[in-house]
Amino acid sequence: MSIRSPKRALDAAVEAGRWAPSVHNTQPWSFAVTGEEISLRADTSRKLPVSDAAGRELLISCGAALFTMSTAMRCEGYEPAVRILPDPDRPGLVATIRPGEELEADELTRVLGGEIERRRTHRAGFADVPLPDRLIESLARGAMREGAKLTPIRAPAAVHVLAALTQAAQGVQAQDERFSLELIRWSRPPGSTRTDGVPAEAYPREPVPTEPDFPQRRYSWRHGWGTRAEPAEVSTGVVAVVTTRGDGREEWIAAGQALQRVLLHASAHGVSAAFHTQALELDLLREFLRQELCSGEYPQMVMRLGVTFDSKDVPRRPLTDILE
Repeated sequence: MSIRSPKRALDAAVEAGRWAPSVHNTQPWSFAVTGEEISLRADTSRKLPVSDAAGRELLISCGAALFTMSTAMRCEGYEPAVRILPDPDRPGLVATIRPGEELEADELTRVLGGEIERRRTHRAGFADVPLPDRLIESLARGAMREGAKLTPIRAPAAVHVLAALTQAAQGVQAQDERFSLELIRWSRPPGSTRTDGVPAEAYPREPVPTEPDFPQRRYSWRHGWGTRAEPAEVSTGVVAVVTTRGDGREEWIAAGQALQRVLLHASAHGVSAAFHTQALELDLLREFLRQELCSGEYPQMVMRLGVTFDSKDVPRRPLTDILE
């Protein structure tokens, strides 16, 4: 093992944090290092005021960054000492993290750490490759360790209901120009040098429907950017929902940590995720989903898991933009 150093652990955690997933790749966070402590802050200037007025998706994104930073710190030989929402007078302070006791990272932690920069979000169908039940069960156990629940939706009727809710939400949002304008704010044209948002190479111009169809965000709205979808990738994959018992800020952060654990573990097995949060952005549909499909728990993320042979680079903001 390499020589331990608190500074090295802090540097690794900050570098890793910027690779976390976020809604529309908004990367709504900033970091500040004071002594041997990192402050993870929510960047509310990057919040989606129409689709995420409460900041739920923003905090899920920050929770994903927190898990990423903790994993990097463990890989550097330290158990992270984390405080969630440590100061009620500073609501933008999501968490603080510092190197705690020394440890030897276990094999799974190192595997997760190795996927931080390799993990990618997918925005189309998947190849017709089945996922092992044992892998899905392992992903569910990992989510529970972070205080959330990952439930694969196995019943075909339930999958169709969830697809229909996604279609309904997409239809409603498509009729609301506010949603559409907010979405294309984060759509990047071909050749863009921006380091945030979704580049044209990372979304399809005209998605190929899956069966049942889980519609994609229309990042190509009104401009026709994007790539041609792979016709071989039309499988829905495994549909899953991340839920929590409560629905406050702590639960949203926990959902983000659980989500990133799932994504990194899945990535290590060649599995990617496609996200569908449209129905969760409309209160009536989210409540229906909670009561009818989630056993009363609060849905925080809807995703499809599957195998894709399409891997696109996604931009990340440089440290100079996010490190205070």
